[in-house]
Amino acid sequence: MRLGAYVVLLSDETQRELAESPDAVQRAWLDLPPAFVELIGLDDEARSLADEYVNAGVLGEASIGDALHVAAATVAGADLILSWNFKHIVNFSRIRGFNSVNIRMGYRAMTILSPREVGDEEEGI
Repeated sequence: MRLGAYVVLLSDETQRELAESPDAVQRAWLDLPPAFVELIGLDDEARSLADEYVNAGVLGEASIGDALHVAAATVAGADLILSWNFKHIVNFSRIRGFNSVNIRMGYRAMTILSPREVGDEEEGI
């Protein structure tokens, strides 16, 4: 990411969570070159899609923040989601659920991976 191989999309929800994270995590994101970061809002379309994930039972209401992450990325047309959240996002049954809703709602399927599946520190990711 630091080398510009990817453009990082940061949603309002991600920014909210980063603001509450440890300083080292905040610095990692703040150190990204601004040219490689795109801020995306949580509009009505993304909120509606997140609600669909909950209504379909992909996630519970208590996990609406995780639903918002996936919905914001989907609506923005992201190529993939990178997450360390193995319980609610990088989870085979949840990924199938997200994509089932996405396809039913007219969106494309989302690729969801952990950072280790994409690259490593030596590659500048």
